[in-house]
Amino acid sequence: MLTKEEKAKIVAEYARGENDTGSAEVQIALLTADINKLNGHFKQHPKDKHGNRGLLKKIGRRRDLLKYLRNEDIERYAALIAKLGLRR
Repeated sequence: MLTKEEKAKIVAEYARGENDTGSAEVQIALLTADINKLNGHFKQHPKDKHGNRGLLKKIGRRRDLLKYLRNEDIERYAALIAKLGLRR
């Protein structure tokens, strides 16, 4: 899980406006940070099957949000994946 400080930093970096905490960009960035943190956990605990299910749900949610953003605004989508380093 991300700490409050980590979440606040991510929200401040990816927010589209002053009080924006729920835009697709912010949600995708938070999910990406969570996924990256969980990947480190699974290197140490490869048999954690219950945690793996949660990881797969986060990956699916991020994929759906990326698909939504791509359909709504391709320029914002391209800028976000470049900034996050997705789709190498």
